[in-house]
Amino acid sequence: MKGNELKRKEHEAIRCGVGYYDFTHQILDVKGKDAATFLDKVFVNDIKNMKKGHALYTTMLNEEGKIIDDVIVFRLEEDKYLISTLYIDKMIKWFDKFKDGCDLDYKDITSKVTMFAVQGPKSRDLVNKVVDEDISNLKFFTIEDNSVGDLDIMVARAGFTGELGYELYVESSKKEKLEEKIKECGKEFGLINITTDVIIGSLPGEKGYVLMSDLEGTNPLEVGYGWTVHWDSDFIGKDALIKEKENVKRDLLGFELLEEGEVEVGAKVLLDGREIGKVTKFTYGYTVEKFIGYCLIEKEYAVEGKEVEIETKEGVIKAKLCDRVFYDKENERVRE
Repeated sequence: MKGNELKRKEHEAIRCGVGYYDFTHQILDVKGKDAATFLDKVFVNDIKNMKKGHALYTTMLNEEGKIIDDVIVFRLEEDKYLISTLYIDKMIKWFDKFKDGCDLDYKDITSKVTMFAVQGPKSRDLVNKVVDEDISNLKFFTIEDNSVGDLDIMVARAGFTGELGYELYVESSKKEKLEEKIKECGKEFGLINITTDVIIGSLPGEKGYVLMSDLEGTNPLEVGYGWTVHWDSDFIGKDALIKEKENVKRDLLGFELLEEGEVEVGAKVLLDGREIGKVTKFTYGYTVEKFIGYCLIEKEYAVEGKEVEIETKEGVIKAKLCDRVFYDKENERVRE
């Protein structure tokens, strides 16, 4: 099967049915009576007021207010958190730099935990076949303990696909047992094992979700994440971010091609021959049926509907700026 045909099949399995894949990120276990206070210092969102069993998206900034990581924080207990990241070594070094005087312990438990993502409109029915305790009432961005026979697992209602979805966390030494159960129960739902890069390409790309490659060198206000900033917290980079607040210089928009061409990440975006930004993502959206991407644009030119040109190896091609959420703008699919 050709690569694009396989990608389409896997993409559509998530959009219309159910797919699963090992999507284990690096995981930092954080605990201690100062954990909430410390995490409020290194992250911009409101960690201390999280409820137990809830998840929160946030970014970590350097002293200049630039994003150096974006993560999901799970609050498992009053003084116990799990942080999901792709840059754990850098995070640990950053924590080490600022932890002095804090009653805090953190360690990399990535090797001990495996996470299977089960995503798609049929994911709730499938997960309920797999687990012992019904998860039908599990709210979006929450996590709870469950079991699969003698397996202890955690189930989070979350994902990176833009569909109803769940993440099943299990001890890595027992992951084969959980995976076999998922595959066995998935037969009646037409479960597909996702093997291509649609999980970081077309699926999140249609939904406007970002990777660190989209955020590199930006601050939260430039990429539409002002809503994550808890201004009452004294987080690292706050002073710099306050200075940027009234003078946001860039915006992360979507674009769609108006003619055929192959675009590379980092390509220049031009208006009347002048460089106004760069491409951060490019993919084919199998649901919206067009080539799409994101670009970081100078704020004064970041206008939806504006036609621009993008440099390619073959020359410039025309594109149109647009909202970077191409699919399910009302977020109904994720929250159904």
